[in-house]
Amino acid sequence: MSESTDPASPADRIAAGYAFTGPALDLGALLWDGRCLADHQIRVPLSMLNRHGLVAGATGTGKTKTLQLIAEQLSANGVPVFLADIKGDVSGISAPGADNEKVRERAADVAQDWSATACPAEFYSLGGIGTGIPVRATVTAFGPVLLSKVLQLNQTQEQSLGLIFHYADSKGLELIDLKDLRAVVAFLVSDKGKAELKGIGGLSTVTAGVILRALTAFEQQGASEFFGEPEFDTSEFLRTAADGRGLVSVLELPAVQDKPQLFSTFLMWLLADLYTDLPEVGDLDRPKLVFFFDEAHLLFNSASKAFLESITQTVRLIRSKGIGVFFVTQTPKDVPADVLAQLGNRVQHALRAFTPDDAKALKATVKTFPNSPYDLEELLTGLGTGEAVITVLSENGAPTPVAATRLRAPQSLMGPVDAATLEGAVKASLLYSRYAEPIDRESAYEKISAEQAAAEAEAEAAAAAAAAEKEAKQAEKAARSAPKPDPSPAQQVVGSGMFRSLARSIGTQLGREISRSLFGTARRRK
Repeated sequence: MSESTDPASPADRIAAGYAFTGPALDLGALLWDGRCLADHQIRVPLSMLNRHGLVAGATGTGKTKTLQLIAEQLSANGVPVFLADIKGDVSGISAPGADNEKVRERAADVAQDWSATACPAEFYSLGGIGTGIPVRATVTAFGPVLLSKVLQLNQTQEQSLGLIFHYADSKGLELIDLKDLRAVVAFLVSDKGKAELKGIGGLSTVTAGVILRALTAFEQQGASEFFGEPEFDTSEFLRTAADGRGLVSVLELPAVQDKPQLFSTFLMWLLADLYTDLPEVGDLDRPKLVFFFDEAHLLFNSASKAFLESITQTVRLIRSKGIGVFFVTQTPKDVPADVLAQLGNRVQHALRAFTPDDAKALKATVKTFPNSPYDLEELLTGLGTGEAVITVLSENGAPTPVAATRLRAPQSLMGPVDAATLEGAVKASLLYSRYAEPIDRESAYEKISAEQAAAEAEAEAAAAAAAAEKEAKQAEKAARSAPKPDPSPAQQVVGSGMFRSLARSIGTQLGREISRSLFGTARRRK
């Protein structure tokens, strides 16, 4: 390849594919023939960012900085952004960047007018674990499909969990936290509860045991913190700052990064909840929100068919709600083909080819790109940090030519802010007082516990009455069968013939006097 100033040269033809007329984000400058062509800018139309995207590349190639670059430009254009901060190094987007020689050199290479700029940001945490405004969901809102994924249930167990949710809904048993769900499961396999599901299939004791054990293990990972109230309103992510810039919502996940299946599934809930609540808006001149799904491969690992279908449907349909979704992962093969086919914008950082598996992944990645004048296998293994192969959707929806690009430098801080600054930003948020303190109101656990307590009290009262009745009968029977005791001296006198003779004379005057004398009363004088 050689550089040419001929308008028909490959470099010019590539650059012409990125000459958009409407608002666009500046990604960087074209790389061609080993040189960075500062006058050949690579961009992405703002209106096409709801057509989703993929940011991929090996560890250390600059994916996080690419997220930061796109996010801060979206914010500047009034578009809210959601970022999942897995490693804890994205919080710097809320602070101005550090001016240094390396940044100035990169800016000169790509013709960037760089100035240190902070973005308006809010920081969140899952259920209050770590630093951030707590984001909680009720078990009912999370639903059986997502919960089955995170509990690693098989298809039969997932169907049984769906039956449990159906029963709880029909009986007005609110599933707010995990103890609510556990109480309903235990009730449905109890002697009293078994009949409740008889007409719709029932719940086996074995399956209930699996679900209960999975819930216990889930709670031991700290998951009980994530479920409860106040439930987070995901429309908070759609806000803009007072100056019109889009708010950058950063979900701080370092405290739960050892539970990847949990946080990836929780992120899917956030996206699904937005999809459910937002109205259809069609194609807009700019998205209502762009959602960056970091470590996306964790979402798809060991996923059930139903779960994958739910993801695919959500990604396909949420575009019409004005939401753009970018998956961030190491290679495109981490994303299922049905999902990958819906990602119109691609930023592919360098790939490694150290092993046969790496080489296979490299070839598969090359096949996902349109034809180009580049030798993509060679190019993708030779890109430097902060360089990528890009293709996006043009304003008319057609793919742009593949462009090797040296990316611009983010203008916000490329690294985390200190802990005290982060804590202060969280406490200063107007949302902190709304979501910080958990609420535990009456729900399924309390209702079932109250019914069980009432039933137990009733049973105890009935048992006590039966025992008392039995004791009374036994006492009566014992009294009838007991031997008569020997008469006392008084009884012998009363029972003697002489006493009976005296008693018969009680009605006479003499008898009355004798009687009174016998009972110790004084004789009346006439």
